[in-house]
Amino acid sequence: MATHAHAEQARGARLGRAAGADGSGSAVSGVVLLLPGASRWSTGPVRPLVRALAREGGPDGLATHTVLLPRGGDRPAAARWAANEAVRRYGDVPLCLAGYGAGGRAALAAAGHGAVNCVVSLAPCLPEEGAGSSPEPVKQLSGRRVLIVHGTDDARSDPELSFRLAVRAKKANRSTCRFEVHSDGHGMREHQAEVVALSVDFVLGSLFSGRYSRPVTDALAAPPPLGLRMPLASGFGRSLRG
Repeated sequence: MATHAHAEQARGARLGRAAGADGSGSAVSGVVLLLPGASRWSTGPVRPLVRALAREGGPDGLATHTVLLPRGGDRPAAARWAANEAVRRYGDVPLCLAGYGAGGRAALAAAGHGAVNCVVSLAPCLPEEGAGSSPEPVKQLSGRRVLIVHGTDDARSDPELSFRLAVRAKKANRSTCRFEVHSDGHGMREHQAEVVALSVDFVLGSLFSGRYSRPVTDALAAPPPLGLRMPLASGFGRSLRG
């Protein structure tokens, strides 16, 4: 259960209405908790991802909740609170933490929750590394399946920082992969359909089937840096698992 401190930090957080499975515990076999970025006006691929997860995973019992919190709220604490809330509602089902921007960083940070099976981090906003600052932790990613996706032209969150984190994460957890969306920015708008398809493929494979499309399988198996600089091909998702 959440500690008192985490409960205080997550004050005001709540789960949006379930998309996909009908939300009754008996019908739900997996849960995705989606953590948006810091700006309500720049949601990146979050909304289309919710719709795609509901469409593709709903028949298998996947429920997707967006984690809502006040502006300036503590996203990692909200992610941990949301994971506790999902366990309270649905029982012992696997969870995925998926986030974009600041939410992508929070998904990585909160991955140590015992119910979390996998993490999807889209364009995570990570702090600059420098003298006197500690690198982002990665031990909490051990035992989870981890997907990081970043646009190479992201001017808001440095893609090199997510690459460096992925390198360290891969040492602690072989089930880590990272895809690069070439010539795309923070919102990955030019290749949004591919980013959404990749995320859905990864989530459904991690939570349910254990199978992935060939690019994801190759990225998970490849040693650094190959599996951490995997290019996201244009048109990905048109023939998944084909």
